[in-house]
Amino acid sequence: MSLTIESVACWLVDIPTIRPHKLSMATMGCQTLTIIRMTCAQGVIGWGEATTIGGLSYGSESPEAIKSAIECYLAPLLCGKTFNGVAALADVMNASVKGNTFAKSALETAFLDAQGKVLGLPVSDLLGGALTERLPVLWTLASGDTEKDIEEGKRLLAEGRHNTFKLKIGARALEVDIRHALAIKSALGGDVSIRVDVNQAWDLTTAIKGMTQLQDGGIDLVEQPTPQWDRQALITLSQRFAVPILADESVATSHDGYALASNGFSGAFALKIAKAGGPVQALKLAHVAQAAGIGLYGGTMLEGTLGSVASLHAWSTINMQWGTEMFGPLLLKDDIVVRPLDFSDGQVTLPQGPGLGIEIDADKLNFYARK
Repeated sequence: MSLTIESVACWLVDIPTIRPHKLSMATMGCQTLTIIRMTCAQGVIGWGEATTIGGLSYGSESPEAIKSAIECYLAPLLCGKTFNGVAALADVMNASVKGNTFAKSALETAFLDAQGKVLGLPVSDLLGGALTERLPVLWTLASGDTEKDIEEGKRLLAEGRHNTFKLKIGARALEVDIRHALAIKSALGGDVSIRVDVNQAWDLTTAIKGMTQLQDGGIDLVEQPTPQWDRQALITLSQRFAVPILADESVATSHDGYALASNGFSGAFALKIAKAGGPVQALKLAHVAQAAGIGLYGGTMLEGTLGSVASLHAWSTINMQWGTEMFGPLLLKDDIVVRPLDFSDGQVTLPQGPGLGIEIDADKLNFYARK
């Protein structure tokens, strides 16, 4: 189904978090969502979201830069053109604009939302068809305070909302981080899966020391312990330890995935639509991983509901051996959608209906939009 893009509008939306969210590179008290509305000549509107973490502390695209790239470069490139699908859309964007995958992801998402609405199909059908309508979703304990994290974990277990947790470590001394992680693992119990995300904070020597203790303490997965550029360190660690390594920042595209897999990496890849350039682009990486026998995990950039749902439509079409972390909406004090996602029993329900299957609350969008 061909669509002609008429216009693209863009907002920066600032929403406070329910508590400080501590990572190795930043502590977040507010999240900025870059929201776009794509209007097509067929009388349909598609919505997209691009969200990053901590301004420029995480990566090279800030919310302000994403908005600028869309308004000044990508939207003028696309408006007035007709596309019969995402492949043609991506080709046009990639031919004239290098990088800027977060901005491209928002536009690819909006196009898929619009196309699904015209065809009367959910985005998951456009991506191959959902294998499931319920996907596992963990919760990140990231207050930075061991006792507060234990209390939060026990409460969520008692409520039945989550049964798997990830810890953000790497900002403090190794001994402090290891003590923190193992105390939480011990307090929450052997039946509860605990993973850690180091957010690139360790060099190889530190990672070997830390992973030895984490493996002995029963941690199930270690995410991106070493810097993004040091692929060899990830390969070395994946071959040395039984506890799996989750590659995140080091693997954005299918080319990155091939480079790691062909050089002996084992473990898992964290898929993120923002770092790949959209839901379809993220699935290209997933297919490389599947061919190489590497596990898959549905990663988040702490998006709101719109961006989280775009990811969930993609994740629903493949076997996610390590589940997902699409908890972003739960970290926000509010959102810009009419109906929130259903989180329960350690899972999240994929919305039904044409396109993304969500409705934007115009009043909340206007309230939280940066003036």
